[in-house]
Amino acid sequence: MKNLVEHLSQYANYHRDPRNIGTHFIGIPLIVAAVAILLSRPGWDLAGIWLSPALLAAAASVWFYLRLDLRFGLVMGVLLGLCLWVGQVLAVQSTSLWLSVGIGAFVVGWIIQFVGHHYEGRKPAFVDDVSGLIIGPLFVVAEAAFMLGLCPALKQAVEANAGPVALRQKKAAV
Repeated sequence: MKNLVEHLSQYANYHRDPRNIGTHFIGIPLIVAAVAILLSRPGWDLAGIWLSPALLAAAASVWFYLRLDLRFGLVMGVLLGLCLWVGQVLAVQSTSLWLSVGIGAFVVGWIIQFVGHHYEGRKPAFVDDVSGLIIGPLFVVAEAAFMLGLCPALKQAVEANAGPVALRQKKAAV
């Protein structure tokens, strides 16, 4: 299994333009929340815990993140817990509200993602490696940590592999 630096570096190779990274701070949370919302049905309340496919997916994801890094895994657990809560709140509403919010957030999130990759001039990472779908949310959390001055050794290791964040120059048509 790849370690944290390898996963983040591979994903970062597709995300060096700050405008693209910025769109990921909006698009990825929308997509993750949308998946949690849409997978929250069917669901059953068992002693105050909403049992649904979303809970299973979140638990598997958190297990993956914890195996990579305890601190990031805990943060991802909290964030996915919030998504599960939103999903449960919407799952008990009307089908039209549940579906419209879930599908709407999913579509808008992906549109924002593709706008960011237009700036990057490069396709999304998951096109070449499907693991990019689970690493994307972790990448956003790591980038937020880097912006806050946290985890400088991790940032240095990722940038040693992927290069620093900088505006990409579009290649001129010949």
